[in-house]
Amino acid sequence: MSRIFPFLWFDRQAEEAVNFYLSVFEDSKIISTQRYDESSAKAAHMEPGSVLTLGFEIAGQSFTALNGGPAFKLNPSISFHIRCETVEEVDRYYEKLEDGGLVRMPLEKYHFSERFAWVEDRYGVSWQIIHAGDTMSTDQKIVPCLLFVGDQFGKTEQAVKQFISIFDNSSLEYIDKATEADPNPIGSVRYASFKLDGYEMVAMESDAKHDFAFNEAVSFVVSCNDQAEVDYYWDKLSEGGQESMCAWLKDRYGISWQVVPKRLHELLGDPDKIKAGRAMQAMLQMRKIIIADLEKAAEGE
Repeated sequence: MSRIFPFLWFDRQAEEAVNFYLSVFEDSKIISTQRYDESSAKAAHMEPGSVLTLGFEIAGQSFTALNGGPAFKLNPSISFHIRCETVEEVDRYYEKLEDGGLVRMPLEKYHFSERFAWVEDRYGVSWQIIHAGDTMSTDQKIVPCLLFVGDQFGKTEQAVKQFISIFDNSSLEYIDKATEADPNPIGSVRYASFKLDGYEMVAMESDAKHDFAFNEAVSFVVSCNDQAEVDYYWDKLSEGGQESMCAWLKDRYGISWQVVPKRLHELLGDPDKIKAGRAMQAMLQMRKIIIADLEKAAEGE
């Protein structure tokens, strides 16, 4: 399994949203639940004991949902392709995800697919539901899609190549560029498929005017085994970007990442609530996570 997975920021609807996704997708379950303690609740203006994060799987793939408050709003700059084997499957997902949501591209035939629709569900998450047929990846049903617009238009190929250079087991699988027949400038990226540490993603770009851009509402967690990996990914991904708090950063393109050591989850999940609380308090003061300092704090040193 790849070290990379998506992290979704909700206001106070994470539990409701996750339960909805579990009802939509097969092979789905909640993996873990973390709750706000006194210190984290105060920092986030939430209630102590309320749900902080839910780790879950849909279609066998890892996600995390956060009750983070109203600071960031989900938008179509990062969406999720659902690759379907049949048109009936497309219709089934469309019916469930469109209910109470917004249709960005109606369900119909397009030049790139026999059956396709782009919808925002009732919680604001964007889905591109596509009949992939024989071209469907057997390894990954749900694939994040990065849409480079505004100031980031024209940087897609550069970004993809940079990401590939950072992660092992990575490759550019396919790239399609605009021609004279396209609305975007010739040579701009219509569609790029790539893998980072075996995790499949796609990217597109558009020079049309859009009222959205990359933000923290969708980020990507990079799970690290030790401090050396934390240091490496933090330095590489934040170069030219912006460091934030609690393992968060923005890369030079405005995409948000969380560089998280596995040890952090162990400490925050310690059955000794006092130790876990001390680890949480220490984490809230950090930008890049320093494992040794977390461990000392957890022990009360």
